[in-house]
Amino acid sequence: MKKRVMRERTKRQARRWQRKLERFRREERQIREMASDILQSQNFNRMKEFIQHGDVTVNAHVLSVARCSIALSEYLHIPCSRRELIRGALLHDYFLYDWHVPDRENPHRLHGFYHPGTALRNALMEYRLTSREENIIKRHMWPLTIVPPACREAWIVTAADKWCSLLETLYIYRGHGAMYVSIGNRQMK
Repeated sequence: MKKRVMRERTKRQARRWQRKLERFRREERQIREMASDILQSQNFNRMKEFIQHGDVTVNAHVLSVARCSIALSEYLHIPCSRRELIRGALLHDYFLYDWHVPDRENPHRLHGFYHPGTALRNALMEYRLTSREENIIKRHMWPLTIVPPACREAWIVTAADKWCSLLETLYIYRGHGAMYVSIGNRQMK
């Protein structure tokens, strides 16, 4: 009896992980289809050198935000432009510097307030952005940036960014697919 219950539980768990893997692959495929130019960009790949939260790179963070934005829009059945949602999510932190290391030109003390403008300027130099994509980048730090998002896509990315940042800061998500739970000074994988 006990073995049968364990087998059923294992099967349910396997099905759950299979659905998660299928969703992850679907989201990755959408990101590749709608933003291949961004993914192949030299500056986008430079973001792998900079840390965002905890020990998660900026590159891993924006990819997580893009996947979370897709999942959030699907889960809540929010009609939106998937292309603009993904592209805006990938470029929302396109500031291209390490905000943890202050220098003369960029003291970074107020990084949370100023990086959306820097990210938007950098993105505009490299890509042709729609007004929604610009709004996503410019307003994703609301309420720090006083003016709230003006479109559904920007609200979704703002919420996804807050959620992913929280998980990364609390060391629940540590980048590139690894999930960790922090227990005291030990970390369990």
